[in-house]
Amino acid sequence: MNIKTTKIQNVFRIIIGSIMTLAGVGHLTFQRDEFQAQVPNWLPTDPAFIDFVVLASGVVEILFGLSMIFLVRYKVKVGLALALFYILIFPGNISQYTNGIDAFGLDTDGKRLIRLFFQPVLILWALWSTGALKFLLKKRN
Repeated sequence: MNIKTTKIQNVFRIIIGSIMTLAGVGHLTFQRDEFQAQVPNWLPTDPAFIDFVVLASGVVEILFGLSMIFLVRYKVKVGLALALFYILIFPGNISQYTNGIDAFGLDTDGKRLIRLFFQPVLILWALWSTGALKFLLKKRN
């Protein structure tokens, strides 16, 4: 799975890795309440469980972020895993929209709806910047 990536892809891989690391730190510290508000209400509503979900996902995001930056040898696998992660957390974004939850400055239905369309961008970003998209397209052919 050694896919060559361009300098611009590498820059974007490091940017998304940095964003993921910062988001993970936010889960554990300064944005913890806002991330708790995004936990879908179809999950158990016990505050301890919700906090666990936020903390655990924060640790996962930090690991993804650091992996995107430093595990260059495994960038395709990390990109595929991060894209899958973005798919798995998408229900939280849908829940925020359908339940009208204000968090992260998304305080209107319009802003929350626009946020939903950004998730595919993150998925493609993770796949493209790591060469995983090229890998998937080669594998398909």
